[in-house]
Amino acid sequence: MPEVKKQTTVFEFGYLGFCEKAQMPDRVEFIPQSAYDYLKGLCLCDESESRFLRLKQIDNCEVLQVKNYAGVIFTPDGTQIEVLPKVAKNSDDSTSRASLLMMLKSLKQFRHLQTNNANLAENKIPLLEVFISQFLASVNTLIKRGLKSDYVLKEDNVAFLKGKLLVGKQVKYNFINKHKFYVEYEEYLQDRPVNRLIHTALVKVKGYSRSANNQKLLQELLFAFADIPLSNNVKNDFASVKLDRGMKYYEVPLAWARLIIDGFSPLTLQGKSNAFSLLFPMEAVFESFVAQHLKQHIIGSGEVSAQVSTESLVDYANTPYFLLKPDLYISREGAIDKDNDIVLDTKWKLINEQNSKRKDKFGLSQSDFYQMLGYGHSYLNGKGSLVLIYPKTDAFKKPFEHSFNYKGGKLKLWVVPFDIEAECEKRIDLSCVQIDAI
Repeated sequence: MPEVKKQTTVFEFGYLGFCEKAQMPDRVEFIPQSAYDYLKGLCLCDESESRFLRLKQIDNCEVLQVKNYAGVIFTPDGTQIEVLPKVAKNSDDSTSRASLLMMLKSLKQFRHLQTNNANLAENKIPLLEVFISQFLASVNTLIKRGLKSDYVLKEDNVAFLKGKLLVGKQVKYNFINKHKFYVEYEEYLQDRPVNRLIHTALVKVKGYSRSANNQKLLQELLFAFADIPLSNNVKNDFASVKLDRGMKYYEVPLAWARLIIDGFSPLTLQGKSNAFSLLFPMEAVFESFVAQHLKQHIIGSGEVSAQVSTESLVDYANTPYFLLKPDLYISREGAIDKDNDIVLDTKWKLINEQNSKRKDKFGLSQSDFYQMLGYGHSYLNGKGSLVLIYPKTDAFKKPFEHSFNYKGGKLKLWVVPFDIEAECEKRIDLSCVQIDAI
């Protein structure tokens, strides 16, 4: 497992490079040649990894551009590259990191994140160290409450008879050594699947943490697990885990252990050198965060549903084709023929509401408008309100003053911002569709 030797921070869609002959452009973050060659090789040889990196030329310098992902990239030489969301590009690293961590909490596998820790902002803790420190804190709490033991079935050739004598193996191994007994017995030990998995996760993070505090706590925790072996079959151990009554305090450290052992995130870069990446597709993170917020804060204005998939674009011989799945759907109370229902979709894109030049179209995409038209006709019968939700930025602070009206005027599309700052008074304004959301 490589030791983290160098840390670099870049924003989403930012550039990474290593130029020997030409001077590095200001907007390109320098990384060691070994790290660059490794990432370039993955980008060229593995199509699945090219989804988060692509080769480009800037000022006669070859560079790698990070796509629409945020998180951490590791390379075998020990380089750690932290990628932060582009929306917060004008903010400092700690503010951007706090926004990302807050949004990640909406993902099921990261629901245990604690983002109200003042140390995150004050000490500017790198993203990886945040995950590791929270995992270690949960294991520390676990140890204080006590590691649970269980009866473990064992086989051994012992000097005295206990448990069940295995006659076949007794004859095989002790035909001459009559003083030995080959037996099967149960022993009450801490060697149980859940403890083996947590021990395995502790060992895995040891090589990635550069924090002195984390390393110190790691040593203490590993000492507590010294008598518990590592997991030899992670898949089987996870399948065998049973949290009995009184073991609820195991849930958080086990959830972290699963993330760490699986590679931390939905997207894992796994190469021959066992380097991996902790990367999150920002469209999915933003969509999940908006959905969670609206479900929690739209009360009395209708029922919010995510990823509705009841309609298709066309049908052929009574068979539906091209399923339509808007991110959010609000069923209004007392609606007749869906007259008051609302279809909403999230887009992780930068919009410039202050730029009114027609040729620029505010940065809006024609394909997004066509998509919303399909939603409107299929889900709202061609009349009603549609909403496109984009992240709030300095260039897009308030909803568009007017709606975009499709031909006929019965279908209206509103464009509104959503605030992803960790601390804010109001995340979204949906007054344009007569909904009050906090």
